[in-house]
Amino acid sequence: MKRLVLVIAAAAGCTAGGPTPTPSDQPFKLGTFELEGAPFVGVVLLDSVVIDLAAADQAVGASGERVEAPADMKDLIARYDQGLRTRIQEIVGFVESATPRPDWVHSLSAVRTLPPIMYPTNMVNTALNYREHALEMAGLNSGPPALVAGAPPPGTATPTTVSAPGIWERAADDARWNPYMFLKSSSSVIADGEAVQLPVGRDRVDSECELGAVIGRTASRVPLAQASDYIFGYTIELDVSDRGGRGDERYGSDWLITKSHDTFGPLGPFIVPKEFVADPRSLAVQYVINGALFQEANTSLMIHDVFEQVVYASNILTLGAGDVIATGSPAGVGSARNPPVFLQPGDVSVCTYEGIGTLTNPIASPPGR
Repeated sequence: MKRLVLVIAAAAGCTAGGPTPTPSDQPFKLGTFELEGAPFVGVVLLDSVVIDLAAADQAVGASGERVEAPADMKDLIARYDQGLRTRIQEIVGFVESATPRPDWVHSLSAVRTLPPIMYPTNMVNTALNYREHALEMAGLNSGPPALVAGAPPPGTATPTTVSAPGIWERAADDARWNPYMFLKSSSSVIADGEAVQLPVGRDRVDSECELGAVIGRTASRVPLAQASDYIFGYTIELDVSDRGGRGDERYGSDWLITKSHDTFGPLGPFIVPKEFVADPRSLAVQYVINGALFQEANTSLMIHDVFEQVVYASNILTLGAGDVIATGSPAGVGSARNPPVFLQPGDVSVCTYEGIGTLTNPIASPPGR
């Protein structure tokens, strides 16, 4: 990776009509930020500086017909392949070769990081998508379960498993169980650095470090061979869970209570466009709470990979630009430990995916406490 020099060109090159910069192949990330109360879409370089995209677009010459700067992240995602990718590359090339630093390039520490997408229309999460996590949840709080003689281990299809017509067609040699998905409310989304607030009266709150696949365009009934084409990029979601239940046994698990309390969906800090992720099926993941390692795994251990999850979800509902699929949690969640470990006020959660970034969130007391 070439050394980034943050400089600005001579006055003639600073205007929209100035010399056209050479597009750069420098990797970048994308996010949403706030400066002096005003939100903006930004381009992040080297995890250290952020370019105000709209301001830069006004200042930097264009190689062809100028495309309108995005209004927000959803707009950027929807029009990325309609000129915005090239425009971002031109702006990055300008920043790499100019002097001194323009006033629309900010230190990351000088701006407030917001959720990268404000807000996904659909947040689809995949449950029990790593075998070891499925095993630990089957024996919640009591260690690995004693499996019934002859029964397949978690992650493996039972003898009665069949295709779900119109949703998930099983191959004859597929020994895995079918995918299982649920919706998480977008109102739960918070940013990197914001606090997960424990709900009033709830003391069994847990968390899972997950890779988020960001959808790039309208996706309905996507075939597996084309699934990658519908992904814009990747982010991180901390899937916070209330394991306390609702006080009765009707209809089994209550996913609304478990997953959708306010602040239960930390997202970000940024989005990495897919062209900068060599293989989302082979990324190291590490989750640390208060410096203690809880989860350490690799996305290669998923039962259903990222692309299969796009297929499954899009055969149930139409996904749109900016929607997020959280692809499941590895083993190591606190609620499955013996004794269980639940989140406490003052804890600090640090979720890292190789090449994607690190999402850090403190844990706070319930409102008014």
